[in-house]
Amino acid sequence: MSAPGLPGRGWRSRARSRRAVAAEPAPVLHEGDLTSGATPRGWSAEQSVTPSVRAAAAWSWRFLLIVAAAAAALWLVGYFQMIVVAVAVALLLTVLLTPVARWLRRAARFPRALASITSVLLLLAAVTGLVVIAGRSIAAGFGDLSDQASQGIDEALTWLSDGPLGIDTVQLDQLVQQGREQLSANADALLSGALSVTTTVGHVAAGTLIALFCTFFFLLDGRTIWSWVVGLLPSSVRERVHQAGRRGIVTLSGYTRTQILVALVDATGIGLGAAILGVPLALPLATLVFVGSFIPIVGAIATGAVAVLVALVAKGWVVALIMLGVVLAVQQIEGHVLQPFLMGHAVSLHPVAVLLVVTAGSMAAGIVGALFAVPIAAVLNTVVLYLHGHDKFPQLGTDDHPDLRPPGLFSQRGAGGADSRG
Repeated sequence: MSAPGLPGRGWRSRARSRRAVAAEPAPVLHEGDLTSGATPRGWSAEQSVTPSVRAAAAWSWRFLLIVAAAAAALWLVGYFQMIVVAVAVALLLTVLLTPVARWLRRAARFPRALASITSVLLLLAAVTGLVVIAGRSIAAGFGDLSDQASQGIDEALTWLSDGPLGIDTVQLDQLVQQGREQLSANADALLSGALSVTTTVGHVAAGTLIALFCTFFFLLDGRTIWSWVVGLLPSSVRERVHQAGRRGIVTLSGYTRTQILVALVDATGIGLGAAILGVPLALPLATLVFVGSFIPIVGAIATGAVAVLVALVAKGWVVALIMLGVVLAVQQIEGHVLQPFLMGHAVSLHPVAVLLVVTAGSMAAGIVGALFAVPIAAVLNTVVLYLHGHDKFPQLGTDDHPDLRPPGLFSQRGAGGADSRG
């Protein structure tokens, strides 16, 4: 025991240790040690590399390993692209049909299998009805859309050269030629990317059958399938992965339903505007806008431009300007009303991120990549944020709906004290 107010034995031992370290001779740098590239005498290999270089090297090899793993995953996805696309479509259809199947089970007292098959048959009936009602007009009209759009471009170029702007014709021809070359190159890339997924009618039919088959079983045995997938993981991470998966499904469901609503509003607004103005091919234009709206930003701009060009050829400049006003009004309603209130909560992606994701998806997989880029990015964003402690849907908690909890996976009790097993 040391006297009060005086340092104890621990202080003396620490002082002796410091004196011993100070007494050790420091490494001596001899002439030629640094220029010869050899490690200086008394220095270890770690001391010869600065901490910043070691940190950069550690980050570098880990980054290269992540890139290699991502490249291998993308190669596998590309190799099995038809199956991957079919399963992705099945997931989108499942989140759309789940409320229908649940209503059939609860309100109509259908068995689970009957409710699942009925939901799929209702979807097929709805799609078939739309094709039968609008099929002839769409099939006959899409062929004329390209011709009228091309004529509209020619008239616009004539106005630019002969109108008040007086732009040199040679410069316009060069710009048009460059634009056509770029459009042709990009079109070839997009079409090759799309055709690489569905190269023949047989592939389309096979992909459709796989998608419908998977949709039926996702509706019927979704919990069992999810239970098997999560059960492959270590037990310590199953609960977190399950909760992250729940939030990913909520994001995917919100995106899909909201995107359909946004596309329907765009198609209805532009189609009604074209019909009121007397622009021909109003129904094919509305259908083109509906399909194009599933590609954020890029699709809306392209389809709106086609509508304006058709109005220019058929009705002249005045109607074309009015049609342009209709397209801009619809896009403003979408961008400032629908997207912030409906899509913002479901996706939570900045417009710059959306544009970059769509561009990367189109470069990687053509039209199919552009269609699936945003939902994939939205789901990954939600899952990664949850795994890092940022829950976008805290209202979900850990208490699952009976239709979402995989049965028999978790032996521990949930956060609310209730048994977590379904």
